[in-house]
Amino acid sequence: MIWQIEFIILTLVIFCGFGALMVKDLLGAAILFGAYSFMMCLLWSIMGAVDVAFTEASVGAGVSTVFFVAAVFRTTRRSKD
Repeated sequence: MIWQIEFIILTLVIFCGFGALMVKDLLGAAILFGAYSFMMCLLWSIMGAVDVAFTEASVGAGVSTVFFVAAVFRTTRRSKD
């Protein structure tokens, strides 16, 4: 694979992870976590680990993101600090 694409995806993974930690809005953090999981899924598939990529896509980007968004709608959306 082209290393420039891998580098761009890895940079997006780092930005999504850092952004999910720093954002005060919990819904935004859940969305950024889903984007992080999707980018990791792309990296796993580029590396040739298709089974790990499929698991990351279904559990990380799919089910976990839906659970986080549902939990945010049941609680308050903004952090107090």
